[in-house]
Amino acid sequence: MASHSAPIARSLFVFSIFYGGMVCIAGVLGNKQVTLGPLSAIGPMFGLGPLAVEAGIFAFLLLVTISSAVAELHGRATANRLVQVGFLPLIASILLSIVVLSVPAASDMDPARRDAFALMMGGTPRIWLGGIIAYGVSQTLNVTLFAMLKGREGSRLLWLRAAVASMLSQIADTLLFVSIAFYGVFPIGELLLGQMLAKVTLSAILVPPIIYALVALGRRLDR
Repeated sequence: MASHSAPIARSLFVFSIFYGGMVCIAGVLGNKQVTLGPLSAIGPMFGLGPLAVEAGIFAFLLLVTISSAVAELHGRATANRLVQVGFLPLIASILLSIVVLSVPAASDMDPARRDAFALMMGGTPRIWLGGIIAYGVSQTLNVTLFAMLKGREGSRLLWLRAAVASMLSQIADTLLFVSIAFYGVFPIGELLLGQMLAKVTLSAILVPPIIYALVALGRRLDR
């Protein structure tokens, strides 16, 4: 008799597609710096300027909450595989960007639009390398911490487990990316502190409601 593999859970199928999209868009969104409204005032309390963060953080927060939701619903091993497969769209999007940037633009393309595209999509090897390494380490750390906390707390305190894992993985992501991409180019101390503070603050505020929504959606899809 021919053997048939078990069908993939609907929640895992949906979350995997969503995860791949967020991996690709995070770097593009990161080209814009956004203020944090009233939260910006936290920066001066720590001797920094008003807090701002690259907009890619919002896609990254979805990445950590999706991987945490997958770990909650389908286990740590499955969540780690999701992170590993995420390298494919990340690296493919970088390679496609390099190819497209190297191809001459059409002669009738608006120069302002051409230059804006090159500015948005361009990057240095250090920036691309930093993004790949920071993604792999921070996402794996997020899944590992979330699973470890679940092992201690069971299914309780979902919001706290997700928030703590997200905060620590955000710190690792910032340390790795900024250090690899910009160390020696300009002083990075204030940038590191400001970004980590902003990302930890956003993680504390946004991750708890998002993780509950994703886990509830996943359970509904799997009924």
